[in-house]
Amino acid sequence: MKKLLITLTLCTIHYTIYASDCLQFKVSPEVKITTTEWTRDVVQPPAPMDKFHGTVTASFDEEFRLRVAAQPAGEGYCIVLGKLDATVGYTNFLVHIDGSHIPGSCEYHMVLNHETEHIAAHIAALEGESENIKAAIRTAANSVMPVFVKSLDGVNAALDRMQDELQSHPDIVLMKQKLTAEQEIRNKKVDERDDGKRINMCK
Repeated sequence: MKKLLITLTLCTIHYTIYASDCLQFKVSPEVKITTTEWTRDVVQPPAPMDKFHGTVTASFDEEFRLRVAAQPAGEGYCIVLGKLDATVGYTNFLVHIDGSHIPGSCEYHMVLNHETEHIAAHIAALEGESENIKAAIRTAANSVMPVFVKSLDGVNAALDRMQDELQSHPDIVLMKQKLTAEQEIRNKKVDERDDGKRINMCK
């Protein structure tokens, strides 16, 4: 048992030495951030819905593509993040409208207009948080440290580790929370402006 503990300690020291050597390769990665293009689809589910309000399902996408370099270091390699291509934004808004509203009718358009305001609220929230989102991604990317691997077979594992480190960064987590909160505030205001009475204009 004692021999096993000594072996583990030696392995830990051995790994730490090479891992610390990787610090010399740390760079501030180039970060490119783009916003997704979004589409809107409208469906009328067979199940009855609220006739005065539809619903909107928003699909949000965040993708981080890491570009790394493998620097020889002692008995292995240091995997270094050199560039990050990030894509953030909405990809699709799916509007649900009660099936009793005939497409093209006044009622149909009233509900659709209301849900379109919700879509605009989502987009406005994203645009309002745009600079915070960019700053969070850049800070998180710059915090990703080089990873030591004993062979190039370990590159994929190193990339997974970097992805986890990036996406769990406090600034990224806080950014998502702020965006969600802003969306909720803006969408609540949309509903407060429309109590469902304007559809009565169609009668």
